[in-house]
Amino acid sequence: MSEADVLIVGGGPAGVAAALELRRQGVARVVLLEREPHLGGATRHCSHSPFGMREFGRVYLGAAYGRRLETEIARAGVALRTGHSVVRIEPGGQLHVTSPRGVETLAAQRVLIATGTRETPRSARLVSGDRPVGVVTTGALQAYVAFHGLMPFRRPLIVGSELVSLSAVLTCRSHGARPVAMIEPGPHPLAPAPLMAFPRLLGVPFHAGADLVDIRGTTRVEEATVRLADGTVRAFACDGVLFTGRFTPESTLLRQSTIGVDAGSSGPAIDPFGRTADPHVFAAGNLLRAVETGGWSFREGRAVGRAMAEDLAEERARGSAPGDLIPVTFDPPIKLVVPGLIRRGAHATPAFADFQLRFLRRARGRLVLLIDGRETWSARGTWMPERRILVPIPRDAHTADAVHVRFEEAA
Repeated sequence: MSEADVLIVGGGPAGVAAALELRRQGVARVVLLEREPHLGGATRHCSHSPFGMREFGRVYLGAAYGRRLETEIARAGVALRTGHSVVRIEPGGQLHVTSPRGVETLAAQRVLIATGTRETPRSARLVSGDRPVGVVTTGALQAYVAFHGLMPFRRPLIVGSELVSLSAVLTCRSHGARPVAMIEPGPHPLAPAPLMAFPRLLGVPFHAGADLVDIRGTTRVEEATVRLADGTVRAFACDGVLFTGRFTPESTLLRQSTIGVDAGSSGPAIDPFGRTADPHVFAAGNLLRAVETGGWSFREGRAVGRAMAEDLAEERARGSAPGDLIPVTFDPPIKLVVPGLIRRGAHATPAFADFQLRFLRRARGRLVLLIDGRETWSARGTWMPERRILVPIPRDAHTADAVHVRFEEAA
């Protein structure tokens, strides 16, 4: 069994940033485990910018950003192990890991899980029809382009309207493909309105309230049938279907552990320090809630790394144990609140200054934060689905017996 101060699972922006901060704070034995041969996570697939502007003061393309992360890890003296896949988390900071060397158990005083997120593929969306070549997710498309120089179609139909959907449009147009249309099943686009002008400017028609009901083709996609918002059914001639967004945290490890996942976020519930229900295990990045940018994940990983370093120092100095856990509750149609736990009596500097909220649907009304039944913050507005909403975490939340986010919907 190998020993370390901190084991980090995942070499994307959050995991790398946490490793760098832990070393900066003086934590000696930091080991970073990454299943791929290179660092960067999903950013490695992106053949566009911007990445790294706030972290490193310059703009990188995705692959170059990954190389910069590798340079920083080597510079900081982090022990990097690529080609290592974690298959199980045990209580108390133990990991079962597979690699070309076989299966081994690694142990550390603290573990950080930063395995990121993934898009929902066709199978999970329950779209009927044939199974021809040309049905991919954005991640698969960008991997084809970045690693193999291949474009899997020329006239795809794009499904989704998140920020990643706009990235998909850019990837298509910059590599010779012209999407026939972009459709969104919901009544409104999920990306902010000003950005949704981008597809139209590139000649890509957009349809909200449109459902993909069928895909047809023999060897490759030939046609996609869509039910539009007015109920009419239209067949789009295309040679591919590109499913974008509907991200879900890559939380299989946690589902199989005693930690589990939160029903709303599909990621682990954490406290404001990034710690899960297991006091030895922390989490950061898009594993917590899908989905944020690489820059946001980097800053979040750095903050959680700092909290982990303080937590280790506190334990060594005083032998203090984590306090009681209080769940953060909320009203529908709020989808999730991160952090979803309050740990009473913790002493480290919180990694999260705000609760991050998401709504399931468009809703208008008043948001209220209640600490032990007392109103400490409120705001009125129209809240869009899957948009980040920040609610400041007051100091007294850390000693509260009850924290609740109330929503009063306007009539």
